[in-house]
Amino acid sequence: MISFDFAYHRPLTLPEAVQLHQYLTLQEKQPVYYAGGTEIITLARMNQLYTKAVIDIKRIPECNVLEFRHDKLVLGTALTLTQLAEANVFPLLTETAGRAADHTARSKITLGGNICGSIIYREAVLPFLLADSQVMIAGKKGIRVVPIPYVFVPQLWLEEGEFAVQLITDRSYVDAPYVSVKKRKLETIDYPLVTVAALKKENRIRTAFSGLVPFPFRSLEMEDILNNRHLPLETRVEEAVRHLPGPIIDDIRGSAEYRKFVLKNTLTSILKRLEEVRE
Repeated sequence: MISFDFAYHRPLTLPEAVQLHQYLTLQEKQPVYYAGGTEIITLARMNQLYTKAVIDIKRIPECNVLEFRHDKLVLGTALTLTQLAEANVFPLLTETAGRAADHTARSKITLGGNICGSIIYREAVLPFLLADSQVMIAGKKGIRVVPIPYVFVPQLWLEEGEFAVQLITDRSYVDAPYVSVKKRKLETIDYPLVTVAALKKENRIRTAFSGLVPFPFRSLEMEDILNNRHLPLETRVEEAVRHLPGPIIDDIRGSAEYRKFVLKNTLTSILKRLEEVRE
């Protein structure tokens, strides 16, 4: 049960949503943008979030786009993970995000909510990091479109009053060879020990990770090591693991050493598969 009352707003345009946020902020309502609402509701019930106003962006047309425009795939942030899986316009995204939570939850969790949330996993962002996708952001300064690697450090950095509207991806990445592996302690619905998404482009293997350190990431330094075929595969994997951007998670789902063991085996398997694939 949520222990506080709040006003509910449903704007129909991007400017209306931004203006509402500005107005409600001046009224000291501590507004939050709302799409699927799964994380907002959970945190509010745990008394870890408080607001007097939510701004539902699900009726804004730009946030519901799902289409190819010339050579670009455009996905609105209000699309649910279930909608994305059923459309299957980006197979790597379908496979990576399609295993998050259970089917009921995926019907509520939105693309934007997963990427912008505070939960450490946020698996939906991995394909976009690999594809150097762009994110469209709306705020009081207008619309800006920026490469997601520039603003996802280590979460999507937004200025006060901004929200993500769309993810834009070059079609060449959508069609590229890929592998997505999610390792759990048990083969049931659970948070991952590690999720690895990989994509091959221009004969180079790109890798992104979730569940390993306290944030999802793509490391160019690790990729340089993994793609150095002058070294044996085992050496590449060992050296890459030494360059993780943060401490490995150690919790009840798996110790840091066990996660490292799973990571090494997973990376070895992925590299073997993709190195044999011709683009």
